[in-house]
Amino acid sequence: MTDRAPATSPEWQRTHPDLAVYLPQADQGPDAENQHFLVTATPRGTWIAVWTQASVENDPDQGVVVSRSTDRGRTWSPPYRLGGQVDGNGQRASWGFPFVVAETGRIYCFYNKNVGVTDAREDTTGVLRFRTSDDDGVTWSEATFDLPIGDADIDHPDPAQPKNWIVYQMPTRLPGGEVIAGFTRWSSRAYNPEPDLFRTDAEVFFLRFDNILTEPDPARLRVTTLPDGRRGLRVPRRDLPAVSVAQEPTVQELSDGRLICVMRTLNGMVYFALSADRGHTWDEPRPLLDAPGGRPLLNPIAPCPLYRLQDRRFLLVFYRNDGTANGGTGPGDYQRNRYPAYITVGREGTGDQACPLRFGPPKLFATSDGVPAGPIGRTEVATYCSLLQDGGERVLFYPDRKHFLLGRYVTDEWLAECDPGAP
Repeated sequence: MTDRAPATSPEWQRTHPDLAVYLPQADQGPDAENQHFLVTATPRGTWIAVWTQASVENDPDQGVVVSRSTDRGRTWSPPYRLGGQVDGNGQRASWGFPFVVAETGRIYCFYNKNVGVTDAREDTTGVLRFRTSDDDGVTWSEATFDLPIGDADIDHPDPAQPKNWIVYQMPTRLPGGEVIAGFTRWSSRAYNPEPDLFRTDAEVFFLRFDNILTEPDPARLRVTTLPDGRRGLRVPRRDLPAVSVAQEPTVQELSDGRLICVMRTLNGMVYFALSADRGHTWDEPRPLLDAPGGRPLLNPIAPCPLYRLQDRRFLLVFYRNDGTANGGTGPGDYQRNRYPAYITVGREGTGDQACPLRFGPPKLFATSDGVPAGPIGRTEVATYCSLLQDGGERVLFYPDRKHFLLGRYVTDEWLAECDPGAP
């Protein structure tokens, strides 16, 4: 591993970005940690970037910020803090995720807001809060609104206690019309006193925003928690099968109307599950294979989002190792096994109902080369990324070492090497 490079050097160019959204002033400072980077477009053509910023992840100064670009990502406004130490009680705001209603242009920004109670961890225990903008992100509502999250068996027995949860991707507007976001729910310390978030239960649930496309009054927004019942999707740890570690889901719709959910686990592989009833029930999660009867797609406990492209192909970002890359000791060794990042394209038409996608050969997207950067010297790259498809352009926006915020065009020509081709 080479010496750490300062933020003032060209180190941010290591991953060969096409766009630079935010470059911190220094390796250490109030803006040094930048992650969970989600970018969307408005009907007017403005690009809205939302991310979580802190001096160090989960420090008390952690907040949700937003920036906007009116020239397709070439320049960006200074970050504006939507939540954190600015919205009432001085507690953290974390893991913001935007959604734009295309018909009206209204922008919602939802986030986890700590309200003074900590159960699993400060930045995961909180209410589901949001603010809105009706002028293309120039200004935001002074009022904030909170939405309920349904109860689960692994929650605190007092339903008034805030839940332990995060949403890590933007809500998906499915071809069937629903707006849905997968989320991770961790168990309460009252359910399992274990403080290690990899040794306590994590289950996958979903938020369906029932009237977000039609309701003009934000105070009347309704949300339903899925699946039905009080248990989410579970993936037992291989070495600790009593504990589920199913986290950070993305959900997309297949051409036959079924939903596919892809998630990270602590078993060294990407897992997935299918729903034939719009998310009310799901089959048993299992490893995602590169083709029916093929090989599992390996991944440490790192984000592995599945995006649906506008031409109905799918794009998977993952890390192509079981946790042992770069000398890693296992799936949880995030300082070593979260680089390089790879992309593969998935296509339907396999004829196998249980394994509906086949993927092409993985292609290297970005690597940090093991050079640490940021306040704690991270080496991970492209974790907590997002895909923007707008006006014929396709950009993967990504944090580099949870420090620099960057973007790269992902063209059809670039994807050709990792596309399995038409069935």
